[in-house]
Amino acid sequence: MTTPFPFTAVVGQDDLRLALLLNAVSPAVGGVLVRGEKGTAKSTAVRALSALLPEVAVVPGCRFSCDPSAPDPSCPDGPHEPGPGARRPARMVELPVGASEDRLVGALDIERALAEGVKAFEPGLLADAHRGILYVDEVNLLHDHLVDLLLDAAAMGASYVEREGVSVRHAARFLLVGTMNPEEGELRPQLLDRFGLTVEVAASREPDQRVEVVRRRLAYDDDPAGFAARWADEETSVRQRIVAARELLPSVRLGDGALRQIAATCAAFEVDGMRADIVMARTATALAAWAGRTEVLAEDVRQAALLALPHRRRRNPFDAPGLDEDKLDQTLEEFGEEDDDPDPDGGGPGGGGGQPSPDAGPQGGDTGARPEAGEDDDAPQASGGGEQSAVRAAEPFRTKVLSVPGIGEGAAGRRSRARTEHGRTTGARRPRGALTKLHLAATVQAAAPHQRARGRSGPGLVVRRDDLRQATREGREGNLVLFVVDASGSMAARQRMSAVKGAVLSLLLDAYQRRDKVGLVTFRGSAADVALPPTSSVDAAAARLQSLPTGGRTPLAAGLLKAHDVLRVERLRDPARRPLVVVVTDGRATGGPEPVALAGRAARLFAADGVASVVVDCESGPVRLGLAGQLAGDLGGTAVTLDELRAESIAGLVKDVQRRAA
Repeated sequence: MTTPFPFTAVVGQDDLRLALLLNAVSPAVGGVLVRGEKGTAKSTAVRALSALLPEVAVVPGCRFSCDPSAPDPSCPDGPHEPGPGARRPARMVELPVGASEDRLVGALDIERALAEGVKAFEPGLLADAHRGILYVDEVNLLHDHLVDLLLDAAAMGASYVEREGVSVRHAARFLLVGTMNPEEGELRPQLLDRFGLTVEVAASREPDQRVEVVRRRLAYDDDPAGFAARWADEETSVRQRIVAARELLPSVRLGDGALRQIAATCAAFEVDGMRADIVMARTATALAAWAGRTEVLAEDVRQAALLALPHRRRRNPFDAPGLDEDKLDQTLEEFGEEDDDPDPDGGGPGGGGGQPSPDAGPQGGDTGARPEAGEDDDAPQASGGGEQSAVRAAEPFRTKVLSVPGIGEGAAGRRSRARTEHGRTTGARRPRGALTKLHLAATVQAAAPHQRARGRSGPGLVVRRDDLRQATREGREGNLVLFVVDASGSMAARQRMSAVKGAVLSLLLDAYQRRDKVGLVTFRGSAADVALPPTSSVDAAAARLQSLPTGGRTPLAAGLLKAHDVLRVERLRDPARRPLVVVVTDGRATGGPEPVALAGRAARLFAADGVASVVVDCESGPVRLGLAGQLAGDLGGTAVTLDELRAESIAGLVKDVQRRAA
């Protein structure tokens, strides 16, 4: 077996190590979500933690790791007879991003359940992780329904598997750790809230610390066993401290004063619900036990807030996680002075070291109103002009739903109709591979004509493999929303570009809520650029949009051809995900020979491929050329003016897209 990198040899990352250790002391804290850039020892630290956990006593032969001193009465392998248990190391189970629901929660043998009434259950990863660690790398890329199942099991301490009236329950208590790179997409806010703690990790900018990271890594790669042996004493010391903290934890007292500080802090930072208060209380108690104390102090409350609140303050994906530490200190000091409880130390915060990142969301205020009638760009600006500095986006607004017509089979999402594993049942078919969603009525209907020939003599239905029917379901899928944004001089009037960015930002927010991938192509001057390749990170798209400069000619054809290339490559990578192209332009085309005709030919490539498209017409002024409408016709899509989009007057837009595509 590969020797893991020692936990105590990880350089820096104090918050990450502390959050993991607190969950090792008290799994009731609720797990850790580790956010950070690639190459920052996220996975290394998590894998190293498993070696520090104390051994667990299990019932011999139990596939669900029951504790011999208190076995689960509903264990599928039970009931267990009293007797001595066997000891084994705590497990760390990894959940792959592409895992199926049955692999996660386990699977029932549907055929035996129907024909024999036997609960033949094959345990999943949740059973393997019981009383250990469940590690989900790239948790933000995991399908939403799997994340829901995972977090429900973590909250309830049990896993339920139900298939058409046959159910199995088993204990599933584990330390949940998820890691993610925010550049690849965010978790939904309600899922973020289900993780007890979160930490932001980043590579050190100190040369000496970076040198030490490289030195230790090279030494480990050269001789893993020898390197681990050099850190054995430190590992043993931390392991013993975890055991001592676990034993001390029931004796730790959380006084009324500390509780008031917790409640006041959560109220001051306007976090939703009560889960934050509960997590802070458990974290502060674990911090006191880790420090060897039986009283929760103000410094424990402060550190708990820095670990438990940043991810609960996000209101949309463009908000940066983090806390205002000055506000936190002020709140703790104010309510500490009013503390009448002699147990907690209400004299103010001490220590700390959570995430120092202040609020720095990219969302700007509304710096410009809609373009006034008659305020149009002049001819020299449209045909030339130098680069102009970026302007901030107007305030985003709610948009109507844009969807791709027809029924797809893409990744689960919330935009367009699709055949999915979850949704309303629309029919039945023969299963391809393992049966996952039984259509009971269709199965009974298929088996019924053969009962006499199969010699049925009792009440049970004689079912064969060929009788089983898989339910087909219809839900919603996520799409690839590719924005093609005109950043030329004809769009550079400040009020207009601010409104354009506000509209695109609004559509990006909608894409985040509907679990889409997004991409951004811009064109100006003499060429087009892929500002952001297709990704699940809409906040990365928002950041690129905010810094987008404008100016120069309008190479519309180049922008469309670049977008067509992006779709062609993405179709090879993810053929099931259907695209929706949103072109944001006034329709003008300048530069090169016959720019308008060339743009028309480029647009007709999308129509030939059947790509759904929408043109957001940004033309303004008393004289309108209607070029964006012509472009929409060539694309085979629909045009909507910027004013109509801002006024949320696009209720009929989806119907228009569908009617043109029909």
